[in-house]
Amino acid sequence: MLIKPLFSHGPLPGYRLFFCVLFASALMFVDQRFTRMENVRAQMSMVVAPIQWVVGVPSRVLDWGSLALSDQQALVDENRRLREQILTLSHRGQQMANLTKENAELRRLLDAARQRDIPFMSAELLSLDNDPFSHQMVVDRGHRHGAYVGQPVIDATGLVGQVTAVSAYSSRVLLLADASHALPVQVNRNGLRFIVQGAGRYGRVNVLHVPNTADIRVGDLLTSSGLAGRFPPGYPVARVNKVAHDPGQPFAQVTAEPMAQLKRSRHFLLLSPPPVPEEQVWYDTLRVSIEALRSAHQVANPDDASASQEVP
Repeated sequence: MLIKPLFSHGPLPGYRLFFCVLFASALMFVDQRFTRMENVRAQMSMVVAPIQWVVGVPSRVLDWGSLALSDQQALVDENRRLREQILTLSHRGQQMANLTKENAELRRLLDAARQRDIPFMSAELLSLDNDPFSHQMVVDRGHRHGAYVGQPVIDATGLVGQVTAVSAYSSRVLLLADASHALPVQVNRNGLRFIVQGAGRYGRVNVLHVPNTADIRVGDLLTSSGLAGRFPPGYPVARVNKVAHDPGQPFAQVTAEPMAQLKRSRHFLLLSPPPVPEEQVWYDTLRVSIEALRSAHQVANPDDASASQEVP
């Protein structure tokens, strides 16, 4: 008698592998060429959100257990450190209040507009991307909380990156160290503006197109310049740690270390810069056009001292 197999076998494994590869390639092509896959990914993220919450339960339980089992001496030491930190921050806050007052007076003298406070919301890390060639993370804030694509993300020490995908209850953040991320910065010491691009490593970013004669030094702080309107100005981005000049090359090789703790931070702030009014955009565009016209008159008539006065 023929023995009936316990498990029935389907097509050969090679055919199944071929169809799986073909299906995966089709999904990647559709994801690359069409934008409708973003909605599908957002809906799938809603399904995965409970799983992400369950995965984070052990770490929260460990944190609660370590806090419950801490002895009294450890709590006393931590309380002392926190009190010292509060005093230090209070001292710095008093200095900042004085500087803010002086800044407001100088702005009134220059008839400049007052900078508005930027609203924000807190977020917590859910997961990190395991791909070594991609530096991304997922945080527990989605469009139900007010998150949006392109939103700047910072931690306690500096700029982290920006939101690239949003679902209902979570968002994907592209980190500053990713090789596909770039943003405009300026040297805090002298105001020179450059572009910082990720190097594919957590502890390094590249400063692009720095002339050999540029005044940039090791230790200079790079802050966001506010150009392009994506990141608000004045936030720490990186600190220069290497400047190499090659006489045979037009540009120097400059690298910097991100200020944000990309590998250790668990809590972040999602900034919501206020939109620029259309009247202000129109005024800035008109002012730039007038300045360009005035410069063109000066170049065309170098001997005419009144050329700059004739242009309105």
